[in-house]
Amino acid sequence: MFWFRSAACPTLYCRVFQLSRMPLQTVFSIASRGISQGENGNHALRWDLSPDEIKAHTDYLINRTKTAYDHIGSLDVETVSVQNTLLTLADAKFNYAASRHVLDFPQFVSPCKEVRSASTEAEKKLAKFDVEISMREDVFHRVIALQKKLQGHLTPEENRFLHRIVTLGKRNGLHLAKEIQEEIKRASKLISELSIEFNRNLNEDTTALVFSERELGGLAESYLNGLERTEDGRYKVTLEYPHYYPLMKRCHIPETRRRMETAFHSRCKEENTAILEQLMELRAKVASLLGFSSHADYVLELNMARNANHVSDFLDKLYTRLKPIGEKERKYLLALKKRECLMKGLAFDGQVNAWDLPYYMNQVEQVKFAVNKDKLIEYFPLHTVTRGLLGIYQELLGLTFTQVPAPNAWHESVDLYAVRDASTGDDIGRFYLDLHPREGKYGHAACFGLQPGCVGPDGERRLAVAAMVANFTKPRKGWPSLLQHHEVETYFHEFGHVMHELCSKTVFSEFSGTQVETDFVEVPSQMLENWVWEEPSLRRMSGHYKDGSPIPDALLSKLIASRVANTGMMNLRQVVLGKVDQTLHTTACADTAQVFATHSENILGIPATPGTNMTASFSHLAGGYDGQYYGYLWSEVYSMDIFFSHFKKEGIMNPKVGRAYRKAILEPGGSVDGMDMLTCFLGREPCEDAFFQCKGLVHPAGKKS
Repeated sequence: MFWFRSAACPTLYCRVFQLSRMPLQTVFSIASRGISQGENGNHALRWDLSPDEIKAHTDYLINRTKTAYDHIGSLDVETVSVQNTLLTLADAKFNYAASRHVLDFPQFVSPCKEVRSASTEAEKKLAKFDVEISMREDVFHRVIALQKKLQGHLTPEENRFLHRIVTLGKRNGLHLAKEIQEEIKRASKLISELSIEFNRNLNEDTTALVFSERELGGLAESYLNGLERTEDGRYKVTLEYPHYYPLMKRCHIPETRRRMETAFHSRCKEENTAILEQLMELRAKVASLLGFSSHADYVLELNMARNANHVSDFLDKLYTRLKPIGEKERKYLLALKKRECLMKGLAFDGQVNAWDLPYYMNQVEQVKFAVNKDKLIEYFPLHTVTRGLLGIYQELLGLTFTQVPAPNAWHESVDLYAVRDASTGDDIGRFYLDLHPREGKYGHAACFGLQPGCVGPDGERRLAVAAMVANFTKPRKGWPSLLQHHEVETYFHEFGHVMHELCSKTVFSEFSGTQVETDFVEVPSQMLENWVWEEPSLRRMSGHYKDGSPIPDALLSKLIASRVANTGMMNLRQVVLGKVDQTLHTTACADTAQVFATHSENILGIPATPGTNMTASFSHLAGGYDGQYYGYLWSEVYSMDIFFSHFKKEGIMNPKVGRAYRKAILEPGGSVDGMDMLTCFLGREPCEDAFFQCKGLVHPAGKKS
């Protein structure tokens, strides 16, 4: 997942009174130097701001940006020019993006609750300001005037920039009556505030369940050793990923799994259900005011899919293709459950429940593919995986990573790396790795863009900065951090987003990094997941935690073969989530729990657990993927086409293909349409054959399985 937030780095608040008396271009020049000092105007970001400093910097950033917009808005329409309008607007957007994330990012990672709270409040204030500046009708009309004036005299990226500003202005209703604009503004501010609250509730959730050793039957000693003990000797299990998923896959006590699954899908149920219902109503209202039939149609207008009908057709087509194999797999899961119930003398209820699904899907890998997960995890210590991952990305993309000693970061466990082009030695950017769980930390895995890589106000290129945030098991006495193979896949996926952020080469911050169509943003990261299923790359990222010995050939072969395990069920669940998202955003109101329950039962054949509401913890719905969750499957069609048509055919570590991929897919950022990037790299229109081949539904020769 890529978290949709702007970039960050603070300027010095003490400059504010000096700056207010200076000409606008001087203001931007000094502000830029305050943000990024050193060679080419770049330096490490500050992460030691106190709650009071966060508040002060937020107010300063808002005032500074408003000054720029006021300047543009005050221009005589006849005098607009590249210098006083286009470049001034671009510089304002860059400075805002380059200053913001040091203020709103700490809410996800700071170990200090007061800082997290201050950061959340800063984001609320900035989100409201985002709405204000997006509704500047005076600026909108001057951009339109400039666009007409310069027609045919702009570079492609300049033209795209102005076109985007005009398009977004119309999508904010700036061509409509004042009273409608005000209504849109009020609703948009509330949407931003509610979305922030939705995710803060999840981040701050500390729910934990207590179990006896018997109730945790089936779990490895290494898992139990990592749990906190209560005074009476029982085990405290949180709902964080490193605790939840291993338990759901390995614990053979059904009641324990039921309690965990119920708790997991009841997180923030009361407060977030209410928030989600408000979001649905407000989003539908804004879409209607703007002339769209639904919020889904509104957000999809700028995506590759274009509208909700195309998304519905896409998901229906996948469902039709996946349904037979999904039904076959579910029957097999049920047979496994029946057999286990008979062997253990347990009551058999005749269905696969939500708390059964991960457990029996894990058994499929063991029974059908004989993948010994307990043995396999020993070959993926985090430090070995990290070394292999970094080496593969460097070699493939023509980059050099250098770890920065004693980095200035938000926590002592965070690492920082400098990135250079291997051929030219040019500095490209920086990335942070924050890989272990902490109280109050963002609970999933995601990439956060922290500073855009683009041309700054002084004409010099700014270095991109990004952070990968994950929750891999912490090392502890006698045990290093060991990763499940699916966590290795997550690592490669999120780091793919990091590379997209760092490798882009755009003029405008508006197009930097992952600021592409939402249904294209997952393409680069999904494409790079393939390396965790190929023998040569798996060899490079693995080694036994005790002696570094390689994964036995037989175990490795079984792992690779298991890629098609549970293909139907896993992909049908993605169809379920895509359908849930579309249903919630093609109507103004709905029983959110029932919507999920209906789709899960009808598509997956798995009933939702009574009393739960999965959508209350479905963070994508309030994290920038509203109406767009289908994009994971949509992107995968293209990512598999890229991999199978070039890398698989010409060599997964072929540096020529890797550099061509970097140039055609990563460097343009959002300055080119996704479809144009694909056709440029592929040399043809993309197709879906590789996607179905990867899922085991089509053999390489084209014969259906």
